[in-house]
Amino acid sequence: MQPVLAAWLALSLLAGTGAEDTCGNPSISIPAPQLSSEERLSPHMPESLRCDACRAIAFQIEEQLHRAEGKVGKKALSESDYTEVLERSCSQGWESYGVQELDGEKRLAGPGLPRQEPMTVMVTGGPWPSRLAKMCHGYVGERGEAQIYGAHRQGAAALRELLCHGEKGACAGGKAGGTAPRKATQNEL
Repeated sequence: MQPVLAAWLALSLLAGTGAEDTCGNPSISIPAPQLSSEERLSPHMPESLRCDACRAIAFQIEEQLHRAEGKVGKKALSESDYTEVLERSCSQGWESYGVQELDGEKRLAGPGLPRQEPMTVMVTGGPWPSRLAKMCHGYVGERGEAQIYGAHRQGAAALRELLCHGEKGACAGGKAGGTAPRKATQNEL
């Protein structure tokens, strides 16, 4: 019954019929985010979503490193182990991430990012997984495995600071969402 209800809800949301449900209550129509050509077609993460993407990447790296350390009793990992974990972190499937639009602003949504409104449509798949993987590999290449692992050992905030903030960080300056413009790094070109 639940899969049928979920399919009906998804179809009614996409169709936006404005029809009534079986109890006579009006149905709710929630449009999918309207993506620009850059957001749909560019191989790079749009500037406005880079801070959210960086936070998602930092979260995933932190999670993977914690799991690996848990297997060795919270001890520090060897260089070869943390290098392998970082490679696996960046190469993972990023399918659980997508874009939502709230009050006309598009935001990346998924694990490790602030919860968004429950009644929104999230567009997943498409270019988002490859963009996140590319950014992740770029951070590892720029900062280096040892520096990233060292920041992780200091705590999640230190890792987010290293990857996302600072002079060149995706979340540096700008408005509250941390979407200040910055130049693309060499690995993103």
